[in-house]
Amino acid sequence: MSESKTLTITCVDGYPLSAVFYPSALADSKPFPVLICPATGIVKGFYHHFATWLQQQGYDTMVFDFRGIGGSLHEPLRQSKASIVQWGQRDIPAAIDALLAQTSAEKVIIVGHSAGGQLLGIVPNYDKVAKVVAVSGSTGHVKNIRGRTGFLAPIMFNVIFPIGRYTVGYGPTNKIGMGENLPKDVAREWAQFCSKPGYVINAIGKQIDPSQDFHSKIKCPITAIWATDDDIASEANVKDLIRLYPNAATDIIPLEPKKHGHKVIGHMLMFKRSHQNLWPIIEQQIAA
Repeated sequence: MSESKTLTITCVDGYPLSAVFYPSALADSKPFPVLICPATGIVKGFYHHFATWLQQQGYDTMVFDFRGIGGSLHEPLRQSKASIVQWGQRDIPAAIDALLAQTSAEKVIIVGHSAGGQLLGIVPNYDKVAKVVAVSGSTGHVKNIRGRTGFLAPIMFNVIFPIGRYTVGYGPTNKIGMGENLPKDVAREWAQFCSKPGYVINAIGKQIDPSQDFHSKIKCPITAIWATDDDIASEANVKDLIRLYPNAATDIIPLEPKKHGHKVIGHMLMFKRSHQNLWPIIEQQIAA
């Protein structure tokens, strides 16, 4: 039976985030704890089984909900002022500090799923991160999105989100199978950031002061693990993410579904119990 503890993380602006801490199941825990940063619109419970598996491998592990999502939504969704920029500048830094406070470790390892692995370049306490493993990590540039998602994304970004902003007051993603409904500014920034290469780089000089752009200062290792059948994290978009960190040691690991006994991996399945034979591949990069 795994043990866990529910936490409330307080960000620099006072915003409370809901988190769960999974202490290592081994007497001697690994030197660096793991912070799981979710994908856009995905709640922390989605990562429960993966977090408990990491716990069994000896890692102190924490996962949290970004502001405006799941347990970190504290008002009617249409009233939420959450944004992706706030996720990077306030939420991830607070989660890093909270995990370090729980474990007395010097640094954390981030396992970031999609957007959760895209934001280190605007995280002010990036120097407290020992490594990033970006699962399904890419910039999501809409022109490089493939398949059904490649057809749906422009409609979502250019039609559904703008209409939703002025009718229901949020980004209605739930009914189209794209996670939780999103605060309107999260939806707007998602569309904006994916409209050009570079993702959050597109906010520098706009929503983000240039002095808060840390991409070139980051030197910790960054590994992107992606599935070759992922419509969003296509090879071009994965490479687009990696090139944002010119002074970091980077690596790209593609996974072909059939080679690992799966018909599909895609953008979301790497954290599912049905695909837990992939978890040692992620852990190998955490431990490297």
